[in-house]
Amino acid sequence: MIYSKYLTGAFNTLRKQPLLYGGRWMSTTTKINKLLIANRGEIACRIIKTAKRLGIRTVAVYSDADEKSLHVSMADEAYRIGPPVASQSYLKGDKLLEIAKRSNSQAIHPGYGFLSENVEFAETCHKEGVIFIGPPSSAIRDMGIKSTSKAIMSSAGVPIVQGYHGEDQTAQTLKSEASRIGFPVMIKAVRGGGGKGMRIASTPEDFEEALESAKTESQKAFGDSVVLLEKFVTEPRHVEVQVFADQHGNAVHLYERDCSVQRRHQKIIEEAPAPGLSTELRNELGSAAVRAAKAVGYVGAGTVEFILDKNTHDFHFMEMNTRLQVEHPITEMITGTDLVEWQIKIASGEKLPLAQKDIPLRGHAFEARIYAEDPSGGFLPGAGRLLHLSPPEASDDTRIETGVLEGDEVSVHYDPMIAKLVVWGKDRTEGLSKLKAKLREYNIAGLETNVNFLLDLAGHPEFAAGNVHTNFIRDHYDSLFPKKEPTASQLCQAALSIVSLDRAIEENLALTQRDRYNPFVVESNFRMNYQHDRDVKLKFAENEYLVKIIFNGRDNYSMSCDGGKTWHKVKGSISKTNNRYILTSTINEAVHKCSIYRNDEILAVFDEGGKLQFSLPQPRDIGDEEADGGGGSASKAVAPMPGVLDKLLVKVGDEVKTGDSLFVLIAMKMEYAVKATRDAKIAKINFHVGDNVSKDSAVIQFETSE
Repeated sequence: MIYSKYLTGAFNTLRKQPLLYGGRWMSTTTKINKLLIANRGEIACRIIKTAKRLGIRTVAVYSDADEKSLHVSMADEAYRIGPPVASQSYLKGDKLLEIAKRSNSQAIHPGYGFLSENVEFAETCHKEGVIFIGPPSSAIRDMGIKSTSKAIMSSAGVPIVQGYHGEDQTAQTLKSEASRIGFPVMIKAVRGGGGKGMRIASTPEDFEEALESAKTESQKAFGDSVVLLEKFVTEPRHVEVQVFADQHGNAVHLYERDCSVQRRHQKIIEEAPAPGLSTELRNELGSAAVRAAKAVGYVGAGTVEFILDKNTHDFHFMEMNTRLQVEHPITEMITGTDLVEWQIKIASGEKLPLAQKDIPLRGHAFEARIYAEDPSGGFLPGAGRLLHLSPPEASDDTRIETGVLEGDEVSVHYDPMIAKLVVWGKDRTEGLSKLKAKLREYNIAGLETNVNFLLDLAGHPEFAAGNVHTNFIRDHYDSLFPKKEPTASQLCQAALSIVSLDRAIEENLALTQRDRYNPFVVESNFRMNYQHDRDVKLKFAENEYLVKIIFNGRDNYSMSCDGGKTWHKVKGSISKTNNRYILTSTINEAVHKCSIYRNDEILAVFDEGGKLQFSLPQPRDIGDEEADGGGGSASKAVAPMPGVLDKLLVKVGDEVKTGDSLFVLIAMKMEYAVKATRDAKIAKINFHVGDNVSKDSAVIQFETSE
């Protein structure tokens, strides 16, 4: 088994508890037998799995939105932490410490995000005698401020990119420094991560607007508006090195990951090791990362991120993340380690489990982040219920890292990631083949997701060749977002699935108690008279299709998708396997197999190309207006995504021009400003600041002429 093959066995009785002395580590002996996880979702579930394997009891915390979540049910104990908003729940360090003491937890694992890189929280944990499973607060502080980290790295001989990291934050000085560095420049918040507070200024004319935007976002996200400037590499690769250090002066790297393919400056797919690197370059990167860790007295898991020039392979230090990374499973897959186990052992005072020469590099791994978002709509996040969720089966070479189950709600309050799909192969070609196969098996219906996009990305010839860089999506936009419409075979499959499901329902085939809540057991316009000739209406995107069906006897039909000009011989049946309904069809003597999901409003067909989700036409009330997905129509401005109304920038009676900002939504770590699509006068505002707004809701209505 690849995962954790090299690390087995029980904990020793004696432990060493890390303490702070001048911001550095000292050691005493202790034992961790109960662990509080100050996080939620898939990372909380991930930590619980390792802790249970090590015989450590786990304590979960949850907001009101997460009361029935998977991580709560997996933990040995769980405590309410507050309302859904993170600032009132998962970011309340005092409340977390109170629960740690009340539950007799010796340690807190912060996961990633939230308080994982919060200096004050780490320091308070140590003062209160609770082990913080992370680096010393001095390392968090030094690496958390990008200007400080770059100065330390430069002194340690780690290459850094040309830039400005000074204290003078006046717009005049920053613009002058940008001119000295040379455009394009990257404006970057000195704190935080995740793409927040990052803007690119391509020309001097772009600079001031980009600067103001970066500062505003940074202040909101991190409580600090200070920025630094860096020379922007036009074709960069994002390559990061996993490092680990213990309290005894030992530090190692566990090779590198390539995280170049990104959207909105956020990673979407990662692989390890990075493709196309020589052994010499790999060793140089690893050595530089270890020097970086030692330069700040690092302890625990960390990631040193580098910008690697796609063409020259020159690399420069970008930043260090002082926590476990989202993409850590691919490192585990190629090294046979459990990095959460390493974290716990090192926080307990043990030495590193392996020396550098003993850390293997085996095969190739990919991680695809599966998000509730609309790639073709600018990757805007979505929220709602997971009506159908059927992931591929986990195995030694396939991991499903998730914190949700079918029927759970993807909340507007948190990150829209549904799961991480992690695969391993003997080499990159095999690993990529497995990734595509498992993405086809990842069936999600109801919510819009990026699974189809990931399939197109993984199948792109340039990605297959390893020619990755951070502008990959932009440069290959047309081929990654092809105009899609269903083929005649797919329309026949969709119509056949409706007819076959109607028959199964009518004949009450294989219905269990659980099926009473199954979306196939619904009141449907198509339920009865499956054995008669009929028309089936389907809508895909904005196009409507009519499939004419002639019943030729049990399981045999003639179907036409073009109004009767062309007829196809169709037969087939449905079977149920686990949580999937499988349609086996023969269309013009070609056999097809696909998974299907249906409720009153949608029909999803999952085949080798991914998901085709059809709308089943519903009766509409007279006067219904179609919402414009672009943010408005002639008479209103609508929410392009579900979220919380953060700002109203206009009031009733105001006159606005095309392009003026009207309101700001916040959802799932993203801020989105909706702008006027025409000159107009504000007639009505339907929501207040702080209100939850669903997708396509009319937030503002304009005056209209009769």
